[in-house]
Amino acid sequence: MRLAFRLLTLLTLTLLATACRDEQAGPKPRTKALPPPAQARVLDAAPGDLTYRSGATFAGGAVRYLGTRVSPQVAAPGQAVKLEHYFEAVRAVPRGWKFFVHVVDPASGQMMVNADHDFAGGAAPLGTWPVGKVVEDVHTVSMPPAPSRVVLGFWQGDERLAVDDPNAHAGDNRMLGPQLGGGPPPLPEYTVRRAAKAPVIDGELDDAVWKDAAPVFLRGSFDGRQPSLRTEARLAYDDQHLYVAFDVEDPDVWGTLRERDAPIYEQEVVEIFLDANADGRTYNEMQVSPHNVNFDAYFPARRQGMDLSWDSGMKTAVKVRGTLDNPEDRDEGWRVEMRIPFARLAEVPNLPPKKGERWRFNLYRLEHVERRQVEGQSFSPLFVGDFHALPRFGWLVFE
Repeated sequence: MRLAFRLLTLLTLTLLATACRDEQAGPKPRTKALPPPAQARVLDAAPGDLTYRSGATFAGGAVRYLGTRVSPQVAAPGQAVKLEHYFEAVRAVPRGWKFFVHVVDPASGQMMVNADHDFAGGAAPLGTWPVGKVVEDVHTVSMPPAPSRVVLGFWQGDERLAVDDPNAHAGDNRMLGPQLGGGPPPLPEYTVRRAAKAPVIDGELDDAVWKDAAPVFLRGSFDGRQPSLRTEARLAYDDQHLYVAFDVEDPDVWGTLRERDAPIYEQEVVEIFLDANADGRTYNEMQVSPHNVNFDAYFPARRQGMDLSWDSGMKTAVKVRGTLDNPEDRDEGWRVEMRIPFARLAEVPNLPPKKGERWRFNLYRLEHVERRQVEGQSFSPLFVGDFHALPRFGWLVFE
């Protein structure tokens, strides 16, 4: 028994040793390397080749924004643009403030890119900066389809760190940063011809006036690209009225709203905005849905004081080429005619308009592709998600 026990013990130890040797055979398993922790770059001074210099301060002079280096300085839409921001802590700043960077439309302030991120990859949040030193933040943004402006700052909860210098203030405690891109693209013009005979408002678009009117095709409202569906528009006028025609390609013509001045802009519509005296403030908005529901409003200023009691007096007609509200079949589209009395519009300079008179205006279409994805179209591309971007309205020139 004792001999058997010794033999069993020896065999067990031999097997364990063999097992240990087998586990250690060959190359050792490799441990997946972890990325190095982010490190903040701390400098004695900002680089000398900044493409944008500021010097403006936040929080009563506690934080100084020195400027940004932009590369490349000229970029095509969609191209990656590197932004290197430089700040200095003039004195100790409380912790807890986060960094934000917005790329906005210079005219309206509408956000085009939200580039919020942790400062220096999270390695140097505000409040940890060494006083008297310069800290660097580097990131990239995609160049918007139009010239834009970088604004930046710091936020905590519902507050933003106060911008001290009003000349560097972009509103809402956002500090002005560098511009991206060159000047804005030129505004398009449409020369509206006088109608020898007024069209019959029936949605057919077979009147002689429409054959004589110049066609214009709407583009993507945000970037000016070719839209997925065609929208053709034409305009004409006489002493009393402005006439507008839309020919809309649409495989699914639909709408659920039936009441006048209902928010049909939340569904599929065609629209015209008119700023008759071209002051960039007072304007009228008129819309028509596939069910020939009308919406009209007067605005005393951009997106302010919307007056739905204003009555444009317009007459409209819609002709649907397909079946309304049936997603099971494929429609061709719909046509719209609008007759808008000049006398009802806000601040019309002359009745009737004089030859060569120039109004500001835009034409729009809202399409819900497959009733889900919203696509905006316009005569003059806006490059922001706001149909009320008045500085991007085109010109309506009376022949």
